[in-house]
Amino acid sequence: MSDNYLEINNLSGGYEASQVLFDLSFAIPKTGVTAIVGRNGAGKSTLLQTIMGFIKPSAGVISFEGKEITNNSTYARTRLGIGYVPQDRPVFSDLSVRENLLIGASRLPKKQRTDLEPVLDIFPKLADRLDQKAGTMSGGERKMVGIARALIGQPTLLVMDEPTEGVWHGVVDEIQDRLITYGKNNAILIVEQNLDFTIAMASQILLLERGVISQRVSSASKGELEELRKRLTV
Repeated sequence: MSDNYLEINNLSGGYEASQVLFDLSFAIPKTGVTAIVGRNGAGKSTLLQTIMGFIKPSAGVISFEGKEITNNSTYARTRLGIGYVPQDRPVFSDLSVRENLLIGASRLPKKQRTDLEPVLDIFPKLADRLDQKAGTMSGGERKMVGIARALIGQPTLLVMDEPTEGVWHGVVDEIQDRLITYGKNNAILIVEQNLDFTIAMASQILLLERGVISQRVSSASKGELEELRKRLTV
């Protein structure tokens, strides 16, 4: 039995006219936060979209809980237990917060689909906003709804693309606290530009440069973290 939920082996891919990812291999353990960092254009979002099945890889294997899912549809991957929070439009703007959450619960047994308490315990501020249209909320609040919608389906792996982008600092701290707690017993994979946010949460950090993993850093290594910070700020 593997100690990892997700395993990526020799993954390459991109778009019809351009290869973006080159022979990537890494694994996501069953608990903790793994972060992908890098400059704009490094291929971070392309990698997540390939993992989620929006983009078909040109080579390599993606496995989840020991089973290959390289050719599975996005829907099939979410049904297996991979929750996804996209960078853009994390919510259905015309629907209420409650309706957004119920959509996320669709993979659960029918008796559990209307139980919102587990995610309201994580994001208690949403309890008073359930009937509000998601599109009328602030950017940070919409990110909370997007994360809550992914979590209510009880994923074994939560995948998030830029969860702090455009979010006010106070809300960033709240999201960070919730994810640190969640990651103690679950697996999280994030792409994130905010390095301080990433270092505070992640147990392993992968630096992506021009579609290649050029550095792997443990959060326990202060020297490696400092080197990573310098590479991203030069």
